[in-house]
This record gives sequence, structure tokens and C-alpha cells, in this order.
Amino acid sequence: MREGDPLGEILAAAVRRENINPSTGDVLVIAQKIVSKSEGRVVRLSSVVPSAGAEAIAARLRIDPRKIEIILRESRRIVRAEWIESAGRGVIICETHHGLVCANAGVDESNLDEPDTVLCLPEDPDASAAKIRADLHQMLGVDLGVILTDSFGRPWRVGLVNVAIGVSGVAAIRDCRGQTDSSGRLLQTTELAVADELAAAAGLLMGKLDRIPAVLVQGFRADAPPGRAADLIRAPGGDLFR
Repeated sequence: MREGDPLGEILAAAVRRENINPSTGDVLVIAQKIVSKSEGRVVRLSSVVPSAGAEAIAARLRIDPRKIEIILRESRRIVRAEWIESAGRGVIICETHHGLVCANAGVDESNLDEPDTVLCLPEDPDASAAKIRADLHQMLGVDLGVILTDSFGRPWRVGLVNVAIGVSGVAAIRDCRGQTDSSGRLLQTTELAVADELAAAAGLLMGKLDRIPAVLVQGFRADAPPGRAADLIRAPGGDLFR
């Protein structure tokens, strides 16, 4: 995948090649990495001049200061930056300009063909998902939901899980507040992260090393209106950990 590659066209061709017959309402879950590559979000480290702030953080975390500089550019704020002695590595957790909280602001260097490069998240993942959805509708004649995913770590839990960072044409959240459970109790806080659950399920098939960048989910119905990945970001006023 290279900058400018017509991702919608490539995905539609793959659907036809695999003899898949998608239906309106199916959901295509796509790894963020191919979206970022097609949108030219690859940065060559040799082109980066680190700031004094990046140099200071890099010295403490033992990370390339040029990578730290890119992380800072992609971040709204640094949540935590520490050297983890037991792991023998530096860890930097950031809030991206999108509002996502993740390691390295999503800046990644795995599975890149060119050396000395890193990959950043799409500038507007919801808009990217909407564009891919529109292109697929034009080429396949069906209205698919689209979810863009990335793998995030989680506080208090070991391991990476795919989450939704871009959503179009499918529910992001199913709001169950005001409904009653099987015992007749009123649900007051229950909101289901539908898009994240679909992303995690698709992640089992994508794998981390299998180079499967897209999974089609068929037969799923959320019983909730379409949303955006931005809907999944908790507002500061309701976030007890800020």
C-alpha cells in the first residue's frame, strides 16, 4: 500500500476476488495501517528535527528523539511517560488530537516496508471511514458499515485489543439506559460499545502478524442508530481518571 492508492477500489476488488457477496448492513472492519498508508501518513525519521522537549523525554525513556518529536506533534497531551525497569523499556501514553488515549499517540513502526519510517494515525478517522464507505457503495452497490481499527493496550489489563478509531454507517454505541433487565430492574448506566466489540472480534481473524487488513462481518444488527468513533470518547466531565 502506497500514498494515493485507491483503497476503496482495492477493497472492492478483493471482495470480488474472494467471491464474497456483501449485503447492505454488513460491516467491513479495516486495519488502520492500510488507511494511514494510503493517506500518506508515513513519516521518514531522517526528515525530523527533534525539539529540546523531545530530546529530554527521549533521554529519559531511551527512545529515538525523532520518534518522540513525531509523537508530540500527534498529541494533545502526555498522560504518562516512564521508564519501566522490569520491562527494560520506556513507555509514553498520550492523548491524541482525536481524543484517543494510547501508547505513542498511535505512532507505529511495525509492518512498514521502508526502513527509517514511522506511521501515524489518520488525521480524521471518522472521515476516512465515511469516504471508504462511500467508495464501496459506488463500486459494490451495497451500503456497508465501515469501522477502522487499531490495537490498544488497556489500563489494569495485559494484552492488546482492537478498538474502533473510525466509524461510518454502523452504531458506535447501543444505549440501553431506560430499558429493563430480565429481572425488571431499570438500566441506568448501561451503554454498549458496539463498534469496539466488532473491532475486537474482527481482530481475532486479522491477527497481529497475519497481514489480514480487513474482515467482513455479516448478519450483525446493532438495533441502534449509526454513529462515529468520536461518540466512544468519554467527555472530560465524566472521566474520573483525568
